[in-house]
Amino acid sequence: MPASSSNRPRVAVLADSDTRWKWGALTANRLVSDIQFDGYLLRGRATPTPRQLDEVGVRADSLREATAADFLRAMGREPYDLVVLACVGGAVQAMLHGLARAWHGREKRPVVVTGYVGVVYEKLADGLLLRHGADLVLANSRHDADRFRDVYEGVGADSGSVTETALPFLGGAPYKESGCKESGDRPYTVTFAAQPSVPVSRADRGYLLRRAAGHARRHPDREVLVKLRSKPGEHTTHIEELPYQKLATKVPGGMPANCRLVYGHMGEVLDRTDLLVTVSSTAALESLHRRIPTAVLTDLGIREVLGNHHFLGSGCLASWEELDAGHRPEPDPRWLSRQGVAADGPYETAFDEARARVAGLLAADRLPPIKPYYTPATAPGYLPGILARHHLDTQGEPLPGASAVSEETGSLRRVVRSAVRDVARGAYRHGVQRVAPVIRRMGEL
Repeated sequence: MPASSSNRPRVAVLADSDTRWKWGALTANRLVSDIQFDGYLLRGRATPTPRQLDEVGVRADSLREATAADFLRAMGREPYDLVVLACVGGAVQAMLHGLARAWHGREKRPVVVTGYVGVVYEKLADGLLLRHGADLVLANSRHDADRFRDVYEGVGADSGSVTETALPFLGGAPYKESGCKESGDRPYTVTFAAQPSVPVSRADRGYLLRRAAGHARRHPDREVLVKLRSKPGEHTTHIEELPYQKLATKVPGGMPANCRLVYGHMGEVLDRTDLLVTVSSTAALESLHRRIPTAVLTDLGIREVLGNHHFLGSGCLASWEELDAGHRPEPDPRWLSRQGVAADGPYETAFDEARARVAGLLAADRLPPIKPYYTPATAPGYLPGILARHHLDTQGEPLPGASAVSEETGSLRRVVRSAVRDVARGAYRHGVQRVAPVIRRMGEL
């Protein structure tokens, strides 16, 4: 029976960025129907702003910002049925140890689920082992599920938690070319899906923006959209040292009238897209799922650091030079199938196994204690640092004096707290975007 007294299962989602909130919230709704849904936003540099939350478009019954200590106290107090950890690997590991401590001695505890928000192209072993200990570790495709099991079995850890699903935000109407300029409804639209941290250098990011602007100049009958993840001052899952908004002011000759920067929900942008272009964004999978022609850029090479190596064999690799000449990539259906993005029906059943496993765990009389792979015995030089970053001791207990978010509701207190947080984020952003690049350049002299 569910832990809560209500007929509606109670679900908590902990997220540390806008994209992980999107993944966690949508995953929760796909795993269990008709839920009572509480959201917790882990306080940090990437805590999403109200605008970012609105852009995601997922609503919770309650939503609050929390420290790790706050969250663990709530988990020890509230009768949740399912907890989704939608965080970076280190935060997931810390929460697993904290939850194991908070639920110590309980026969019946909540089911714990975690996973990845998109393409897994770096830190595969590191990220997976940090997530080990959850009841379900969701893999977004058959390809990922195979890799995840190999990692766990390679270190002698139980791989039974790995469960194949798909990205929870795939969907939308299939692409119909008749909706573009041929029917007179709108111009042919090329969308460049920018990424906060790929590529890194000013030269590479400026190059990509110049090529997008150049494509617009070569095709004045087309509209070119540069889809951005965040507005100045906001953070996302990854640090953005060189925002495209600033680089756009440096484009020689300026941005042409038919090339502009846009924000908003990716699904709504894809509704008017005829060609999606990116380096390695998860937006490529959303686009391919809807059968929109999709190009993964090779201009800067096919390199692990860029993440576009993930698309080897996809049929989507192309350069701006080829796109300028009219090339439209044709995806390989076998590659699409292994990536869980085929739009011909299997996606509708992609969450069946995970739903069945969660239902079985919820119905069980008792669940075993949470046992992460990393312990003070297996990783004595690594685990304590991860736990300390979230103000937990080596037993998963909040350290004395661990900060808590006050429960006060006075509007003035909230405004002051928000203002202080904004100033702190501004200082952090200045350091990341201005000071750090200067120090790096000095170090190269």
